[in-house]
Amino acid sequence: MSRIVLALALVCGAQAFVPTSVRSGAKTVVSDTPADLDKLAVELNPAVKFWDPLNLAEAEFWEESNEATIGFLRHAEIKHGRVAMMGFVGYCVQAKGITWPTKMTFEGASWPTADNNPAMQWDALPEVSKWQIILAVGFFELWGESGMSPHYMRGGKPGAFPSFKEPPAAKSNPDFKLPHPVPFDLYDPFGLFKKMSEEQKSRRLLMEVNNGRLAMIGIFGFLAESKVPGSVPALKGLIQPYAGDYMAPFGADFTLFSS
Repeated sequence: MSRIVLALALVCGAQAFVPTSVRSGAKTVVSDTPADLDKLAVELNPAVKFWDPLNLAEAEFWEESNEATIGFLRHAEIKHGRVAMMGFVGYCVQAKGITWPTKMTFEGASWPTADNNPAMQWDALPEVSKWQIILAVGFFELWGESGMSPHYMRGGKPGAFPSFKEPPAAKSNPDFKLPHPVPFDLYDPFGLFKKMSEEQKSRRLLMEVNNGRLAMIGIFGFLAESKVPGSVPALKGLIQPYAGDYMAPFGADFTLFSS
């Protein structure tokens, strides 16, 4: 049964990355082009400039236009960069043995420290805790894909995440909302950047993309060094080895609940 659930999750999950409006062949609103990417690359890193060895900037995913594909790729990079930044900081914090001051469970179980090894700390989490994290990420993905209007593959802004209180999609569909109120948004929860100009936002997005790229390199450097000591000379002796499998987050036994 668990294998069936996993297969269905993978099939549905792959389709979830392609919104209904995109799969249905709706008309694409012209957005970024390869020429725009070339200009953006210079703003991000004038030394490296534009570099696309796989020619992804010329691709057309899912029989969509090149502009729609570029929108998908830009959004994917920004989103993965944000996850990598959280992962990089989280790895450093966990490697220091820092935990929340409260207990992990209502039963009074403490947070796992596992010799300050972040990977082993994940393995030590109860399975239900892992599912809570996975399902929370799934919710953010679903909300981010369905709540934006226009979508980032339809001329929308790559990297934007819809508000929980006033999602853009609610303008065309008043019934589109969460079943209960959420007091804070994921971006700018305290409203500190409401008066920020579009020029400032654009500059900060460039900074975020660069930081995200560095974080992706950094977190994979941690993982590589933990599996093959010495593979990242700059981290030699600083990262604890890990004998587990990063690609098996549930210990290679993908079940919903322990038997």
